[in-house]
Amino acid sequence: MNIARTPLLAGLLAFALLAPTARAEMPAVQSVGQIDLARYIGKWYEIGAFPMFFQRQCIGDTTAEYSLKADGEIAVDNRCRTESGFDQAIGRAWVPETAKNAELKVSFFWPFRSDYWVIALDDSYRWAVVGNPNRKYLWLLSRTPRLHQAEVERALNSARAQGYDLNQFKYTRHTETKQ
Repeated sequence: MNIARTPLLAGLLAFALLAPTARAEMPAVQSVGQIDLARYIGKWYEIGAFPMFFQRQCIGDTTAEYSLKADGEIAVDNRCRTESGFDQAIGRAWVPETAKNAELKVSFFWPFRSDYWVIALDDSYRWAVVGNPNRKYLWLLSRTPRLHQAEVERALNSARAQGYDLNQFKYTRHTETKQ
């Protein structure tokens, strides 16, 4: 059989030869490098996130509150509304490498910990995009329960540009109920 005379076979052969080189490895996730921790601490509202197993009972009003401890670590207080009230998880975060303080570690129970990287941040600290290097986790946080759609798109585009699959991104519902 003459391969040149069989376009389908020639196309398949070309694809088979070129496919391994066409799938270039995705560049590494980059954090913003440095953040002003004094400006970053405080209360953040989850605008949306990748659905997480440990948040399966949450139905809305998800927040994260960070406070600086005397030892330099950050106290983490995550809350969300559930069918029966509110759920809360208390943890701690720390900066393992001072050269990039936007690349934190977080732990809610010893010995388990996870990467918490600020990968995009509004200049005025109105919103932040937090993820991890393997692109399994992603949160869009805001200082207010609602964020203007143009800002949401700007934040999500920063995650998309770093290779996060936003098809799994789910928005978080916020009510006027006080927490």
